[in-house]
Amino acid sequence: MKKTCKQIVTVILIIVGMLNNSFSIYASNNKETTAPESLHALSAVLMDGTSGRVLYGKNAEEPRAMASTTKIMTCILILEQCNLEETAATSAYAASMPKVHLGAAEGEEFYVKDLLYSLMLESHNDSAVILAEHAGGDVPGFAEKMNEKAREIGCEDTWFITPNGLDAQEEVQGEVKKHHTTATDLGRIMRYCISQSPKKEEFLEITRTPSYSFQDVSGKRSFSCNNHNAFLSMMEGALSGKTGFTSEAGYCYIGALEQDGKTLIVALLGCGWPNHKNYKWQDTRALMEYGLEHYTLHSFLEAKLPQIPSVIPVEKGQGEKLGEMAQVSTVRRETEDMKLLLGAEDKVRTVYRGKTFLEAPVKEGDKIGEISYELNGEIWKTEDVVAGNDVKKIDYAWCLKQTIERLK
Repeated sequence: MKKTCKQIVTVILIIVGMLNNSFSIYASNNKETTAPESLHALSAVLMDGTSGRVLYGKNAEEPRAMASTTKIMTCILILEQCNLEETAATSAYAASMPKVHLGAAEGEEFYVKDLLYSLMLESHNDSAVILAEHAGGDVPGFAEKMNEKAREIGCEDTWFITPNGLDAQEEVQGEVKKHHTTATDLGRIMRYCISQSPKKEEFLEITRTPSYSFQDVSGKRSFSCNNHNAFLSMMEGALSGKTGFTSEAGYCYIGALEQDGKTLIVALLGCGWPNHKNYKWQDTRALMEYGLEHYTLHSFLEAKLPQIPSVIPVEKGQGEKLGEMAQVSTVRRETEDMKLLLGAEDKVRTVYRGKTFLEAPVKEGDKIGEISYELNGEIWKTEDVVAGNDVKKIDYAWCLKQTIERLK
């Protein structure tokens, strides 16, 4: 009876502790995170480039054509899969691409590196096809690689058909699919390009270059490219970006900025049609300034840890003495810290959820609980709590030994 009461009391104490294991941290500014004033873009996203969290969205999940913002995916795939000193030949199909184009002639060869500058600075459509055919065998083969990478990055509603973003559609298993993305997915792709890809530094170097000159492999023709990303000179800390336009997509833009430890990404789709070419710059500035003003960078290490029981009782386990409850110590298995931007209304809670008792045998390192870091109710990070020691199951030999000890 005493043993049973002791177990009940132990369990009650652990449960009471768990009910109080919730704490909050708040962003360190007091400004309300009200939405930006009306934007021109039909779809828009402001994303935390560190965590990937969407800070503001307007029709953020609505699929739309994305024009030449497509080329950030083409660029990062070529960087990851090709040697920049390789040469690529121009096919008749590539040479037939409409303006804006390099004007490559059928059979003309270029270094991959030079074509990437042509692709990203001048947005040449033929350069995109030359690179795609070089890396994928043909355009459909390269589009398959683009879609595979999109899934890997975590895109949820993106479909690539062309490497240059020209409006296109195709039938896939009886379904007509258009070349499209969403503002959120486009932000995810840019985040991958600037911070997650093993070729992120090369991507940033190319997309930030003001101008670039090169020749074809034969040395017979010379070309020069100028960067048309006006955002690079608009705001301090501008990192990268890509413009786009087609009749279906309208003006589009994807851009990134790093300032005061914050990394912000803006994705705009359907941001005006002629003659409203500058709408995208107005929207980009408005969203970037909103992010800089209303959000500050925080670490999960700032969150107060919940109360974790120091020991957990183990039923049917070999304790110190016969009749005493066995127990295991608890050990927090720390994971890599995570940082994210928080607004004044955001709340981070740390909660411990774990077992109130165990049953032998228990091995050191067995998971017995979990600390979750929740942002506005959504779990963003978890850490395991594990057993700090072994507990063997009671057996005849142990009982005999304990009985002999008590008779001494």
